[in-house]
Amino acid sequence: DARRRGIRQPRYAGMRRWLDILFWSVIAAAFIGPGTVTTCASAGSRFGLHLMWALTFSTIACFVLQEGSARVTIATGLDLGGAIRRRFRGRRTGPVVLLLVLGGILLGCAAYEAGNILGAVAGAELGLPLPGRAVTLACGGAAALLLWFGRTQLVARVLGGAVALMGIAFLAVAVRLKPQPGDLLRHALLPALPDDSGLLVLGLIGTTVVPYNLFLGSGLARGQSLVSARIGLAVAIPAGGLMSMAVLVVGTAVPGPLEFEGLAGALADRLGAWAAPLFASGLFIAGLSSAITAPLAAAVTARGLFGADRPGAWEERGWRYRAVWIPVLLVGVASALAGASPIPAILAAQALNGMLLPFVAVFLFILINDRDLMGASGRNGTAANVLMSAVIFVTLLLGARMSLGAFASALGLGPPGAGVILAVSLLAAALVVAPLMLRLCRRAHSRRGDLTGKPGNE
Repeated sequence: DARRRGIRQPRYAGMRRWLDILFWSVIAAAFIGPGTVTTCASAGSRFGLHLMWALTFSTIACFVLQEGSARVTIATGLDLGGAIRRRFRGRRTGPVVLLLVLGGILLGCAAYEAGNILGAVAGAELGLPLPGRAVTLACGGAAALLLWFGRTQLVARVLGGAVALMGIAFLAVAVRLKPQPGDLLRHALLPALPDDSGLLVLGLIGTTVVPYNLFLGSGLARGQSLVSARIGLAVAIPAGGLMSMAVLVVGTAVPGPLEFEGLAGALADRLGAWAAPLFASGLFIAGLSSAITAPLAAAVTARGLFGADRPGAWEERGWRYRAVWIPVLLVGVASALAGASPIPAILAAQALNGMLLPFVAVFLFILINDRDLMGASGRNGTAANVLMSAVIFVTLLLGARMSLGAFASALGLGPPGAGVILAVSLLAAALVVAPLMLRLCRRAHSRRGDLTGKPGNE
């Protein structure tokens, strides 16, 4: 028996690792949607390979933040929303914090939902001569029915598998384009910000490190071990990042401003005529699946923030739960019915979520360094804190660049210089990150004093 167990154990362990990878691949599938296709292809079409570094950065940032949110759930048994509620419960600022977090996530989900519905409609119109309003109402109705009756997760996973086929097609075309390995490596590692590229860089980050995915990912971690979560995320997230890079490479083959027709043509030229309908159906399916997950994420976040102590009042068929996802879905449907142009709307949604990312990352930073919440072994180490601080700083830098540019344009001034942008970003980072780090250092120093029996300042 012992010999048999010795033979079978490695096989079981290997199978278990594959199951972990498949389980966490939901995170990668969640950010491969119309927003990723549109943003990455636009970056390639307009700037060639010069913005590839943003996908490298955002893939690393996605792993750092998703691993942190998973660790919060594994250590506390609460999803990210519930952990935020516990951390700030009983404080005077607690209700304000909860409302700010919910407001930010709702805003991001509503923006994503508009892009999701528009992307689904664009895919349907690309494949078949269907009226856009009918497709919009059909997509909205299908998502509403699935959300209303609580049958969303299985359907979203099945549709996510279909989206993965489209990602593989992009990867095959990217290989056939034969980009120079040296160029790929240089642009993947060396940051560059060509003129008018700030919005796209924010979009590339926002479409990969989706803020609401941190809340969904923390829910997936419930009942998982930290080792299995890390293994699954370490494979699934780079795989998603690789697919995003492939889309960017394919975008370089589309001349002029990006159009979905041109992207379908680039696929058909390299793979055959069958690739165009594959892209159209993949874009439609990606939009439909994401149209389900964005409202679902908003409702799950609200339940974690306000319903942790009353799970029965926030069940999936309860009015509170439905009162969150219904407005998010309606925003998407209304945007499509209003005739919004899909590509600009999708790019704006990704950029908005890129600007919301440091806001969510700061709360995760606070939670994961709280000894009372996480325990001594669950907290961030020095390396993890440095990485998370870098994510916050870079996203603040890009957000400051966009905000200052918009402000200067509104006043009729010239674009701000690099020194001004850097100074504002450093000030914002100092105001956000420095107080948190000082507080952590003081708490650690105080606890060392408690352990040694000496005052902390000795």
